[in-house]
Amino acid sequence: MKKTASKAKIIASARVHDKDTGSPEVQISLLQQNINSLSSHLKKHPKDVDAKRGLLEIVAKRRKLLNYLEKKSKKRFNALNKKIKA
Repeated sequence: MKKTASKAKIIASARVHDKDTGSPEVQISLLQQNINSLSSHLKKHPKDVDAKRGLLEIVAKRRKLLNYLEKKSKKRFNALNKKIKA
């Protein structure tokens, strides 16, 4: 699947309203996709230090957004958490 098509699919599944592209839920879902792809890359190439550093940065950014969402709305945080873990 092409990158733009998969990105559009993720946005459609995580958005809060019809024109939503920047809510924390969407951003976290997109970061989760990047984390999954980098994790699979690092399984094949364990010595790729640059990818490992990028992965750590993305994980930190996702953690910050999750903390923000938890403070802002516990209900939305729990719903997103269930969706990510599923």
